[in-house]
Amino acid sequence: MFKLSEIKDLIKLIDQTSIQEFEIENEGTRILIKKPNPAESYVLQTSAAPGYYSQAPLQMNAPQVQATVPASADSATVQVQSTEETELPNLHKIVSPMVGTFYASPGPGSSSYVQTGDKVKDKTVVCIVEAMKLMNEIEAEVHGEIVEVLVENGQLVEFGQPLFLVKPE
Repeated sequence: MFKLSEIKDLIKLIDQTSIQEFEIENEGTRILIKKPNPAESYVLQTSAAPGYYSQAPLQMNAPQVQATVPASADSATVQVQSTEETELPNLHKIVSPMVGTFYASPGPGSSSYVQTGDKVKDKTVVCIVEAMKLMNEIEAEVHGEIVEVLVENGQLVEFGQPLFLVKPE
């Protein structure tokens, strides 16, 4: 069974990404969240296995302010990324394996796992991505030197989003 606070956290997390539809099942309860068009409201559908408490679909008003990116800005971003890739074709990207929150250090006040210029090995932990209150350690997967940290501490990251650029050795 899902707690209301967990459902609210999921809605907030999904609202900050480009994910349009999300479905999860836990202990016989299924949640389907579909991102609305700006004129629509959120629709949260839940269904429970026999014997579980079930409730009617929950409707929440869509936020008044929508974070939209104009098509021109989106294509400009793509152009910048492709230029970066052609300039530095030999760099390895460490990407996020999931949607979540990026943390550069193991805790508040702690120093970052890695910084630009640090040497890493394939099993070196470079950051944490928090997803649904689980802290997932992300490893470098390559021997080399951190060339660039691409995200800020506490930033929401998407599946497959590059986090670090590494110059392999």
